[in-house]
Amino acid sequence: MGFKCGIVGLPNVGKSTLFNALTQTAAAEAANFPFCTIEPNTGRVSVPDERLDKIAAIANSANIIPTQLEFVDIAGLVRGASKGEGLGNQFLANIRETDAIVHVLRCFEDDDITHVDNSVDPVRDAETIETELMLADMESLEKRIPGLQKKARSNDKDAKLAMDLIERALEVLREGKPARVVEIDGEDEAKAFRMLQLLTSKPILYVCNVDEDSAAEGNELSAKVAAMAEAQGARSVVISAAIEAEVALLDSAEDKKEFLEGLGLSETGLARIIREGYKLLNLLTFFTVGPKEARAWTVFKGATAPNAAGVIHTDFERGFIKAETIAYDDFIEFNGEAGARDAGKLRQEGKTYIVKDGDIFHFKFNV
Repeated sequence: MGFKCGIVGLPNVGKSTLFNALTQTAAAEAANFPFCTIEPNTGRVSVPDERLDKIAAIANSANIIPTQLEFVDIAGLVRGASKGEGLGNQFLANIRETDAIVHVLRCFEDDDITHVDNSVDPVRDAETIETELMLADMESLEKRIPGLQKKARSNDKDAKLAMDLIERALEVLREGKPARVVEIDGEDEAKAFRMLQLLTSKPILYVCNVDEDSAAEGNELSAKVAAMAEAQGARSVVISAAIEAEVALLDSAEDKKEFLEGLGLSETGLARIIREGYKLLNLLTFFTVGPKEARAWTVFKGATAPNAAGVIHTDFERGFIKAETIAYDDFIEFNGEAGARDAGKLRQEGKTYIVKDGDIFHFKFNV
């Protein structure tokens, strides 16, 4: 199961620097001119989760395998992208293939780094990108109407539902609002709405790229972004891409910790971005543990025990019998599976059980 977060923004806001730090590679060329990143670069990163290390230590697991998120570095968008400006069509297509948007905004002044609008205003920049995505969504929806109208007239149920959703989406888009504010009722509507693949229906995380001195507390520019995000019901985080790039070059965890502490930081901004990206996608983590490995797995909130089993292998879901389940806190408190079992904290859960974050599973199946 793959989950993709697309990193977007105007040129020269720090997207590629951030991506390089995220993946600890130099795969995305960072240069002081627009469109240096023509093809989207993709990197998989581990989701920080200290629970996994604690579980592995108790079980003496030989290997530790964290769950992962995929980040896609998408070249800088510009005003007019929805009409193909600045290779816009290609970039918009790349965003369409992601599950969530990480919008990097420049929140620092630097005369040596050009800005496409010749001034630094992150709220304006956010509105520029959002407007281009909304225009692209409107064009996409309007193109679908003639074909769907024809099907709807012949009483095609799916076409009627799609037409209804398109009309509701166009109404909010024409008001200058993103498609994510459209009210959806029930799973059928939600599934049909996802099929529309609207750019502005994707959840969004604003990343405020600040100067090194503002990395701990943010600055006036990042505060404006935080207020904008709160008004939208979105989330924001503050990072310094320059600091993240330096941290990524350090070899040991001790060196990284010492470097961050010297700057008044308890963790990297990247760790916060990854965790927020995880929340953005409405995901949760469950674990499997044994002497060979302790491993974190990912499912959507609301997944059942058989759904979780299917993440490991389709046969596990197909032949699911039951799931031996221990809550993370119980596993820690009673020092592992044997202690949890003796304390009556190991439960037998069936097909209707809804997975909780931190559950430790051992699946029983038969195929």
